[in-house]
Amino acid sequence: MPATIAGAPSPGLPPRTGSSVARPAAGARLTGREGPGKVACLPFPAMKVNGRRTANGTGTLLGVWAHPDDEAYLSAGLMATARAAGHRVVVATATLGERGTPDPDRWPPARLGPVREEEMTRSLAAVDVHDHRWLHHADGTLAQVPIERGATQIGELIAEVCPDTIVTFGPDGMTGHPDHRAVSRWVTRAWLASGRRARLWYATLTPDFHRRWDAVNRDVGLWYPGTRPPCHPVDDLACSVTCTGEMLNRKMAALRAHDSQTAPLIERVGADLYRQWWAGEYFVEALTDRRDADAA
Repeated sequence: MPATIAGAPSPGLPPRTGSSVARPAAGARLTGREGPGKVACLPFPAMKVNGRRTANGTGTLLGVWAHPDDEAYLSAGLMATARAAGHRVVVATATLGERGTPDPDRWPPARLGPVREEEMTRSLAAVDVHDHRWLHHADGTLAQVPIERGATQIGELIAEVCPDTIVTFGPDGMTGHPDHRAVSRWVTRAWLASGRRARLWYATLTPDFHRRWDAVNRDVGLWYPGTRPPCHPVDDLACSVTCTGEMLNRKMAALRAHDSQTAPLIERVGADLYRQWWAGEYFVEALTDRRDADAA
């Protein structure tokens, strides 16, 4: 995700092979609405979902994203924790991200697409996810896809998977990327049409994230021009996951598997800083304000 915005894939960067896959281990701190969370890949503590207390974690989790690596940046810890708790996790990606390079002459879409497809498989394996779907759209074109078409695809996926929890971008698209914002519209429209039987969580950020990482975010050009990045107080979150220890190792393995995108960015900001930059994952319930409803 950030690498695409920053133009981080370096010219001619070859894909790496033989990425190691970390095994499930302790180290994820989860926090729901009811207070401090538990540690060590356990199900979520009791939290409120649509006004009701639950201790059942995510249940079946469906993530819907625009490009390979979106899911790793925004939900690798959540996915790993759900899998460790015995829940099914399904990920759908709208495009191959085949235009995610500053050097299209050396890495034309027909060449980069298969590389990113392989990277996606390795990344998901790092968090024990093996159920993935491509939605077969062209990178950079999602805003031109009729919302009815996109929503129908997601609606069919929801009907098949029967998720308890769906995660995706908020209406802001996180970074403001038009593809991200389009996916948010599709998912929200499909979720509303399904009768809201699942909970829908939008990926977001917190005031502390923005304070701590503002200089880095601006340096790499994370936000699209004119974008207002998402920001929700901790008390408004439906769920947060803080990856530490071995769980953070697993998230880093998932990110590093997207080598064509993340390797140049890691080199640019430094491995230690990069490791902490996206260690937190934050989610807010959908339709918490009028903008969400208008976007659908």
